[in-house]
Amino acid sequence: MIRILVVDDQPLMRMGFRMILSAEPGFTVVGEAADGQQAVHLATQLRPDVILMDVRMPGVDGVEATRRIVADRAQARVLILTTFDLDEYAFSGLQAGASGFLLKDVPPAELTSAIRAIASGDAVVSPRITRHLLDAFVPHPGHPATPSDPRLEQLTLRELEVLQHLAGGLSNAEIAAALFVTEGTVKTHVTRTLGKLGLRDRVQAVVFAYQQGIAHP
Repeated sequence: MIRILVVDDQPLMRMGFRMILSAEPGFTVVGEAADGQQAVHLATQLRPDVILMDVRMPGVDGVEATRRIVADRAQARVLILTTFDLDEYAFSGLQAGASGFLLKDVPPAELTSAIRAIASGDAVVSPRITRHLLDAFVPHPGHPATPSDPRLEQLTLRELEVLQHLAGGLSNAEIAAALFVTEGTVKTHVTRTLGKLGLRDRVQAVVFAYQQGIAHP
């Protein structure tokens, strides 16, 4: 059972998310918070697996709440929810330790799929805003290229292949099919690749791959 905390300053929005998630097998909404301060408190008290975090809230916003939750080493993983496809708050949320972000108007099936992915340890960024993410973090053509990172030399050829597939947005199952290996083997390669590069999750791996020219928009 995936335990979920819903954080949004709009009661109707919280109600809508609760209705969608409560109807999904394997999900339980353990609480709701109307602001970041309450979210930090409930993250410790209720120990959810996933927190749906609105970023734009009065008082303690979602970015600061995410930063505090991650700093407290809470078990919860944070999924940022935003209204705007190009939102500096959402980017800041990723830097603060969120495992991904989605637009609030995503179809319910995409939302529930993202929650399952994050609960299993993956990171999620909506395909609709991946390009905006890359535009924000990756140098544009004509800008000086990022020097090759020496950490790349630590990767085996297989790990480099896995990084390229990660940058292409493939899931572990899709990478396994492409490389003719088991999904368990892919998970091992992903873990080792992230560890060698000092990256937190798949979102950072995608950005890193584009910065190093391993992948291209």
